Amino acid sequence: MAKHNPIPKISLEQWAAFKAVVDEGTYARAAEILNKSQSSISYAIARLNEMLPSPALEQDGRRAVLTPTGTALYRYASNLLDQAYATEQAAEYMASGWESIVTLVADALTPMPPVLCALQEFSTLSPLTRIKVLETSLSGTDEAVLGHGCELAITPRIPPGFLGDPLIDIRMLAVAHKTHPLATMSHITESELKNHRQIVVRDSGIKREQDAGWLGAQQRWTVSHFATSVDTVMAGLGFAFLPEHRVMRNLQAGDLVVLPLEIGAERRIPLSLILTTPAHAGPATRALAKILMTQFASRQNKG
Repeated sequence: MAKHNPIPKISLEQWAAFKAVVDEGTYARAAEILNKSQSSISYAIARLNEMLPSPALEQDGRRAVLTPTGTALYRYASNLLDQAYATEQAAEYMASGWESIVTLVADALTPMPPVLCALQEFSTLSPLTRIKVLETSLSGTDEAVLGHGCELAITPRIPPGFLGDPLIDIRMLAVAHKTHPLATMSHITESELKNHRQIVVRDSGIKREQDAGWLGAQQRWTVSHFATSVDTVMAGLGFAFLPEHRVMRNLQAGDLVVLPLEIGAERRIPLSLILTTPAHAGPATRALAKILMTQFASRQNKG
């Protein structure tokens, strides 16, 4: 049998009166802020003091002064009132149709700065909607979309039966560390590239694995994340085809170099934004989608 906490003796209205008196300094100002009579505020504080082991407020002339007990309780009272207000807000959001949670799938190719800016902007608009961001790659992204495991997806492929809006083109570059043997060559053929280790990012899907990009190297190391791929290439352990935004600083610093391949040294992959169930998308999902589109458009224009 579930254990229930006893009903609090002190009401939220009494704690609100207590906080208002502390914040405003006088009973008169607290009454004005709470739109109550001064006598009702005085009565609420008197009852609160009676129910506490020791008074929380004492009168000093016209001002109300915190006692040591009141000083300790002020933070608890503030948190309690904040939680009560948040609960009422949550109820209003749910009643208005705004979703309590939105799941966004972002393929590993996705540059995260515009996503984070969009999430920050969205949190101001809908602070009570929780956001779940799932980072996937290759068929893992497809599975999330096809299985309706998300409301929104940023993906390089639009599965059959879905529509997407273009977000940004990702520039993929063949790179290696400046000390790697490939970095000293002025012209690299496909057959020469095959003789060196390639670092690739694994497919995050669980139903089927997809291969993407050039995978002709006789030696291949597979890692789980682009960040690990960059670290491995930076250690001089192989070459990789990586998104430009992931290696821009390393290229500018001169630690990594773009390989002069005879064919395919650069390719572009378009990313799109998908609403997985547009007919049933709620206001929070649509709002986040709109903000994401704006953030990526801004980045594209700057680029």
